[in-house]
Amino acid sequence: MQTRLAAQRRTNSRLIWVLAVLISSILVPTSTLMAQETITPLITKDLAGHPGEQVLMYTVDFPPGFASPIHRHNAQVSVYVLEGSVVMQVRGQKELTLGPGQIFYEDPNDIHVVSRNASSTKPAKFLVLLINKKGSPLVIPVK
Repeated sequence: MQTRLAAQRRTNSRLIWVLAVLISSILVPTSTLMAQETITPLITKDLAGHPGEQVLMYTVDFPPGFASPIHRHNAQVSVYVLEGSVVMQVRGQKELTLGPGQIFYEDPNDIHVVSRNASSTKPAKFLVLLINKKGSPLVIPVK
């Protein structure tokens, strides 16, 4: 039992590390002079009752002035703003500026056209809850 738990923890740790690398490599700043966001994985778990699906939770820190390129997730994504303010928009919807305690949702078909820190002087931080099929890409660039 303990060996199985240890193996599962190693697998979860690897998945979290892969998630951080994937997201960091896709969500690059639009200017080489800007700092990148910081992604802190919190948990990765199989989704109970839904074989082949997983839930991931992580925080994202946007430095002042940061904006990510247009992208999509083949996932359900919920965002909860913790600090600062962020501007979010999916194609066909209204641009929203969100502050602490406010939420944003993307379904698997949404294209995320705006994702940026609303401030050029203060950082922003948000919590992400993502549900997707295991093994599928977490972030997909869109032109």
